[in-house]
Amino acid sequence: MVLVVNIIRLTDREFQLISSLVYKICGIKLGEKKRSLVAARLQKVLLAGGFGSFQEYYEYIIQDTSGEALLNLVDQISTNHTYFFREKEHFDFLINVALPGISEEQRNTGRRKVRIWSAGCSSGEEPYTLAMILKEYLGGNALHMDAGILATDISFSVLETAMAGIYPADKMLQVPISYRQRYFSPLKDGNWAVKQCLKDMVLFRRLNLMSREFRFKGLFQVIFCRNVMIYFDKATRRELIEKLHRYTETGGYLLIGHSETLDREAGLYKYIKPSIYKRI
Repeated sequence: MVLVVNIIRLTDREFQLISSLVYKICGIKLGEKKRSLVAARLQKVLLAGGFGSFQEYYEYIIQDTSGEALLNLVDQISTNHTYFFREKEHFDFLINVALPGISEEQRNTGRRKVRIWSAGCSSGEEPYTLAMILKEYLGGNALHMDAGILATDISFSVLETAMAGIYPADKMLQVPISYRQRYFSPLKDGNWAVKQCLKDMVLFRRLNLMSREFRFKGLFQVIFCRNVMIYFDKATRRELIEKLHRYTETGGYLLIGHSETLDREAGLYKYIKPSIYKRI
């Protein structure tokens, strides 16, 4: 017996409706090259929900007053590829330049607060990597420091994975063995669980980077916003950078993806090296 699955066709008008909605809500620009991706990722949603067309699905989303359908759409469209210690040179910069600079400033001012923001944290590998590095750097001084990492993402599903802190063995290959032993516990099913001492350093929250304000209580010395802006158009990128600038301490750092750049003429950040900038 052959199981036949009907493929629901995505028309030009339906693609325009869905891509316009995604852009309006979260700033992600879905060009024609993303059409097949959108159709493929939403097929299972349409079939599971009993929708006969993408038009029906679109109308269901905009009529859903709970907002859950819209959040599910964002979850399906968002790309969440990440891994521990991704783009290692960024973490080397954090260890060799950013954290020593923060430590020197604190010695001069008596402050004891370290705040790092992982914007677009996906399934948690980036903020947990930051937590491990911060733990190692602070060492015995950790008890006397108010050190924390804010990790945000627009997707509820990846945040649930991040907060659970359980990763398969193949995800652990990039984690140094010494770190693995100190900050993870092996599980009977072959997975690894993040230890509570690391979880306590990270606060996970859902956040749409397109929100007008972020309502943070303070500023950050370091912001990681990597491989997020590649999905935005020029106007949306400019708007986001202006908001990130407002929440970066003077002299603080913004780290972006290697395929991303900032407009240096804007006068918000000073170029340090590829993908690394300092707030002016």
